[in-house]
Amino acid sequence: MIKIRFIDLFAGIGGMRLGFEQAADSLNCKTECVLASEISADCQWVYQNNFNHEVLGDIRAINQLPPHDFLLAGFPCQSFSYAGKKAGFGDTRGTLFFEILRLIDTCKPQALIFENVRGLYSHDQGKTLATIKHEIKNRGYSFDTFLLNSSNFGLPQNRVRLYMVGILGVSPKFELISDVGSPDSHSYNCQQLSLFNPLSKPVAVANILEDNPDSKYDCSPEFVEALKTRLNNNLTQLHGRRLIDYRGGNSLHSWELGLRGKCSPEEIELMNRFILKRRNKVFGRHQDGKLLSREQIASFFNHPHFDQILDSLVAKKYLQVVDCKYKPVSGNFSFEVYKFLDSRKISVTLVASDANRLGIYHNHRVRRITPREAARLQGFADDFILHFNDDKAYYQLGNSVSINVVKAVARDVILNTLPCQSANKSLIPLNSLSGG
Repeated sequence: MIKIRFIDLFAGIGGMRLGFEQAADSLNCKTECVLASEISADCQWVYQNNFNHEVLGDIRAINQLPPHDFLLAGFPCQSFSYAGKKAGFGDTRGTLFFEILRLIDTCKPQALIFENVRGLYSHDQGKTLATIKHEIKNRGYSFDTFLLNSSNFGLPQNRVRLYMVGILGVSPKFELISDVGSPDSHSYNCQQLSLFNPLSKPVAVANILEDNPDSKYDCSPEFVEALKTRLNNNLTQLHGRRLIDYRGGNSLHSWELGLRGKCSPEEIELMNRFILKRRNKVFGRHQDGKLLSREQIASFFNHPHFDQILDSLVAKKYLQVVDCKYKPVSGNFSFEVYKFLDSRKISVTLVASDANRLGIYHNHRVRRITPREAARLQGFADDFILHFNDDKAYYQLGNSVSINVVKAVARDVILNTLPCQSANKSLIPLNSLSGG
């Protein structure tokens, strides 16, 4: 039996490792992790408790890699993310990619598997990815990229991530193809067949929900009562609703819920018109709308008590004044939950910053999803040990990879790396890999 030695850089809580080990096991290969590196002490705790493996810290303190066959790295994504500043290689975190290259030069593996955010694909008009490709190919590797959505791999989450793979001295033929899936979680049809797993069962949020989680995950009575009042006691209307103060659409707003003070119908009408009209091109082209003057607001809200209504909204802190112009006070961080999932659909992308504020209305309870449910969205088995601090667990899971996707990518890379015999691709040992 073949034994594949691998290295796990920027290991997090071990998602890349789990997916890789599952892929190797499905191909009757043994694995040995010869080095793992992760700078976060909290992630190290989770990794060590699940894998009983000592984890090295800062990658910059590693001088040389031991002999290995595969290199896994989910290198930091913040500098490439749509949610970040998009500084790329101008950001210190972005330059950590060059630390990977430095270590590859000390001991070239047979294959590389990298994971990052979707934004890296188009960052700086593709120049950042072109730089990565150049550096990898310059070292004798092939270079292929795949944009893959977790919802196509048996997980009820609309999560698109970029996978970059390279094989030394080989021109691989992959079965994987890029597929970003549904444009959003609402348009996903849980009955549709996956391009990658046509015989798999459809997935939906309902599949990952716990029946009776701890009451600590329940939303506050005050928040629930505000929701009931706004929705005329029909809490099923929460399915798929977002709570945000600078967008319209299928949203609930703080002024409609009275979170900073009860609003009159006229105040609610002004606020709803404000967030809609401020995005009109006549007021500017800023994505989330411009700050508006009192005169601009009056142009679409003609009311005999206009001044009093506007001043009242400022006093209640639904609006703030900046240079004599008005804007909503905040986005979604003023809510206990920023998005209620629809159990019949898939989840929005789990992200580190607010994974702890995804909600669900389930079994007549208005609550946040639990860390275990978040782990299930990422494909972690229920026996995986999560961090004992819930907030840290949510953060780690939002930063993690989707196990099922890594497994599919790793399986395809392994099959392209190891020689095969017969139509079913039975593996035979390769000299460059460890013997079983």
